[in-house]
Amino acid sequence: MSETVKLNIIPPSVNNMCVRVLLRAGGIAHEEVNVFGKTRGEEYASKCPTFATPSLESAALPGGIMVESCAILSYLCNAHGLDQYYPRDPSARAVVDSANFHHTGGFYPVFARAVYPNMGFPLYPGETQTSEASDELKAAARDQAEAEVHRLLEVIKTCFIGKGGEGFIGADSPTIADMRLAASLEFAPSLNNPIADWAKAYVARVEQALGDAYTGPASDVRGFLEYLKSQRAAT
Repeated sequence: MSETVKLNIIPPSVNNMCVRVLLRAGGIAHEEVNVFGKTRGEEYASKCPTFATPSLESAALPGGIMVESCAILSYLCNAHGLDQYYPRDPSARAVVDSANFHHTGGFYPVFARAVYPNMGFPLYPGETQTSEASDELKAAARDQAEAEVHRLLEVIKTCFIGKGGEGFIGADSPTIADMRLAASLEFAPSLNNPIADWAKAYVARVEQALGDAYTGPASDVRGFLEYLKSQRAAT
């Protein structure tokens, strides 16, 4: 594919970061458009009614646009033959898919409940944080979510990461499942308690293997966390 695809992003988002990493690692011609503050505007909403980022625009897509980071990761690998990041072997691909499905449906919703309140990010309707619950109940709900995050990380280590947590997911080098998990863990400093040392080493290992393709997008996330830290210190 010779087309230059367009990726609509909010730079500090870890959901956006993982796709930004793949585009760079895979050498895919692309344009990034910062849509911060614009996702509910008429122009963006008319083509992306979910208001979501990242969104990928390409003439090759039905409707010209798609959302959901894990779906975009898989699509880009399939479209550009990036088998090194999304193995074609059915068993290896099953591990990558399973890890990403678990991330989307299991880990990240709980992770968001733990870190978003500390970051001042909104949560979804129906959540404790968006209800009329007392501050005490909201704090308790966040604490419960964080406890589950630490438990789920051990599950991920056992079930998905090779070599007892010292490898990668589904291959001997980083896959799109590693890009997705490591990107999310960039928000881990917003937890009240640090993640396990093996998880910190895992993120560092993914970054080392991917080099600037990872570090560039990660710098936007890390810079944002430093900004939040400075704002808290000023109050």
